[in-house]
Amino acid sequence: MIKLDSAYKSIGEVAEILELKNLKKGSLNTHTIRFWEKNFKQIKPKIFNSSRRYYDKNSIEVLKKIKYLLKDQGMTIDGVKKMLKKDNSLKLDDLSNKSIRDRDNNLKFKLSKISKIIKELKDLK
Repeated sequence: MIKLDSAYKSIGEVAEILELKNLKKGSLNTHTIRFWEKNFKQIKPKIFNSSRRYYDKNSIEVLKKIKYLLKDQGMTIDGVKKMLKKDNSLKLDDLSNKSIRDRDNNLKFKLSKISKIIKELKDLK
């Protein structure tokens, strides 16, 4: 059965969407999502019968941002909290583009610095 994008997703389905898998066991890491729920107030699952969690599209987008910032960018939980508070409307693409720009600018700066040092060493000869 195929669910619509607008349909609520179970915690297992969200873990699969986020590719949160235990590499050793091959199982889904749903505990990671529950941990993030406790730390980020922006994640608000709906709890229906028998205390099962279901996530809407907005919650899944927030989880994607959190995963990207924590896992891909190496930010701390506090750093991600500040980022989410600072600009709640920031899209995932904007985050990755900003990160690439920052990295490129930093790389250009480092290359410029190395080039300057090489020129100074040549002048010393």
